[in-house]
Amino acid sequence: MNTESFYKAQQILKERFGHDVLIALATVDQDQPSVRTVNAYYEDGRFFIITHEASNKMLQIHTNPNVAISGDWFTAHGKGIDLGWFCKEENKEIADKLKIVFASWIDNGHNNFEDTNTCILCIELTDAILFSKGTRYDIDFTKTESIHLPK
Repeated sequence: MNTESFYKAQQILKERFGHDVLIALATVDQDQPSVRTVNAYYEDGRFFIITHEASNKMLQIHTNPNVAISGDWFTAHGKGIDLGWFCKEENKEIADKLKIVFASWIDNGHNNFEDTNTCILCIELTDAILFSKGTRYDIDFTKTESIHLPK
């Protein structure tokens, strides 16, 4: 994928997923796939999800970090990374963004930010297929380290 196509794909991903969206997240439990719908936010080749350390998805990711996701005319593979407690200092920047992005539901009693098991899951994308207006974008995120995305 050339740089121009990569930037166009990133622009589409940001427009489509750079807010509170529902995506399907698939993990592996031994040899069985497990899939669930989660609220997510996309930024620069990563999806962010608020969850709990004891959830099945996190237990499965701790055993096997390979995941797949699916959304609006988009499928991808990636690595699940446990960023740890939502409120730890290293997570402040992304946690502040997630508080804004997920404002419609974040304080409805579903999350307990005093519980150190409330964590941020980062899905670092490795490859993806995106469709938009008749164009297919095959994205290899592993070959884009030298491409700096505009903010």
